[in-house]
Amino acid sequence: MSLPAFGLLRPRKVEQAVELLAKHAANIQVLAGGTDLIPSLRQKLFEPKYVLDIRGLGELRGIRQSAEDGVEIGALTTLTEIERSLFLREHYSVLPEAAVTVASPILRNMGTLGGNICLDTRCLWYNQSLSWRKGCGFCIKKDGDLCHVAPGGDECWAAFSGDTPAALLCLDAEIEIAAASGLRRMPLHDFYTGIGDAYRKLERNELVTRVFLPRSAAGYRGTYQKLRVRGSIDYPLAGIAVALRRSNGHVEDLRVAITAVNPAPLLVRGVREALVGKALTDQSAMHVGDLAARIAKPLTTSALTPEYRREMIRVLTKRALMAAAQ
Repeated sequence: MSLPAFGLLRPRKVEQAVELLAKHAANIQVLAGGTDLIPSLRQKLFEPKYVLDIRGLGELRGIRQSAEDGVEIGALTTLTEIERSLFLREHYSVLPEAAVTVASPILRNMGTLGGNICLDTRCLWYNQSLSWRKGCGFCIKKDGDLCHVAPGGDECWAAFSGDTPAALLCLDAEIEIAAASGLRRMPLHDFYTGIGDAYRKLERNELVTRVFLPRSAAGYRGTYQKLRVRGSIDYPLAGIAVALRRSNGHVEDLRVAITAVNPAPLLVRGVREALVGKALTDQSAMHVGDLAARIAKPLTTSALTPEYRREMIRVLTKRALMAAAQ
């Protein structure tokens, strides 16, 4: 599968990048690491007139402690840098734990944190070649008006499959978004819509530039559990991030987030009320697993059955909680 023809734009400053986005917003794609975009271009999922290569924006790389926030991470910081950061491992451990599970070492060397946050939603009927999609009549997300996942529905159920956003939700992360009109900042949990074909609140003339982790989220014990067909390379078919703080053997605070089983990564509600002030036991861990499985809505977007993936949410939640507590 060959790449479509496009013009390549290479800005050297964020200001120049957002000006180009504003100028060509109707027909442009952003290239950061390229690990997701390039295969999608080959599959003709996108056929833009221009590709904006932002890899030269050095100001969007690196992990820096901030006076206002606990830490500021540039959107072009690679997943390998996240994985290997001693500072993040000590203070925000759930994020490196999630980053190390993404794809393979070669892809983590290229893939970026911003790219993982903005990762396109995936589906068994969407992520295929043009000829394959044509044979099944296309879908709501690309060129058609039918959702094969939920026939008869008028919404796309393609699943969000990024690993790091679940960890970032547990850390109360915020993101910075740049446009020609200026900067805006928003909590990450407000960034996702829960709709498969319009899954993020990012205009075509906007660019995610930075991620902020607050000081209040530092010091939590974190872990990430992932279900996939192969032990490397594959996207998650279910993912669980846990950030836990204990005091005197009891749970002081707890955040749990799920990914890959809904059109958006989600925080699991009710886990604090269930465990704060109590000891973590097998029974209480399974109760949190039930809470997570209750909001998981895995449909037939992959080779594994929805029933199996929902049950694995329960299992992985318990494993993640017990691992974080050790």
